[in-house]
Amino acid sequence: MRADRVPDDLRARVAPLLPPAPERRHRHPGRLRVPDRAAFAGVLYVLRTGVAWRDVPAETVGCSGVTAWRRLRDWTEAGVWPRLHAALLTELRRADLLDLDDCAVDGSHVQALKRGDHVGPSPVDRARPGSKHHLIVDRHGTPLVVTLTGGNRHDVTQLLPLLDAMPAIRGLRGRPRHSPRRLYADRGYDFDKYRRLLWKRGIRPMIARRGVAHGSGLGKVRWVVERAFAWLHQFKRFRIRYERRADLHQGLLELACCFICLRRLRTSFSDDQ
Repeated sequence: MRADRVPDDLRARVAPLLPPAPERRHRHPGRLRVPDRAAFAGVLYVLRTGVAWRDVPAETVGCSGVTAWRRLRDWTEAGVWPRLHAALLTELRRADLLDLDDCAVDGSHVQALKRGDHVGPSPVDRARPGSKHHLIVDRHGTPLVVTLTGGNRHDVTQLLPLLDAMPAIRGLRGRPRHSPRRLYADRGYDFDKYRRLLWKRGIRPMIARRGVAHGSGLGKVRWVVERAFAWLHQFKRFRIRYERRADLHQGLLELACCFICLRRLRTSFSDDQ
């Protein structure tokens, strides 16, 4: 797939969520506004290739990198990406492609060369500036929620904020699901305080114990979150964080999660044919 190509099924889901374009002035209207489709193609080009915004090929994509960045800023501030992600998760649940009973959580470090918001000295990278991606996935590795923090934040401190950020995932019947029944995590989350807090939320903590020999068996379920991070890092923009603004990097993370959800829908649809 070309890096600047916007898939038809993705464009059809995004278009209703985009804010309306401002009305043109009658006197001195200036240049025509770049179509949303071309600007979206520019955003996807940066997400897939990792190039700087100024290096977006306007002749191929249809807009300059500056225009694509501005449109990403506007759409992020309008809350487009969380709504798109929630809509795709609802589609997956209605198609019986989500398993919200067993979920897994983990964090992943990324360098942040330009510093900015949510950047801190990383304890795993010689105190160099970095950030962390925190992720909860379902039993199949489908990303349910992703957040961004500084590289010096402990994974367990983001456990409850992650759960609070989970969208209401509707199904064919019954109440929307806001949380898993069981949550799997590695030894970095081994704190009795957080186990008690999970039980209070009705979530059974399945957390590996520190100081205990490996072989608990939790890895048979928890490995899917590591695979989800590998899927995210296939988008080259996440190998090193370049965005100074945390909200824009968060928006790109959510857009990448939407791609993964859409890929699962496509796979299921092709299997049914």
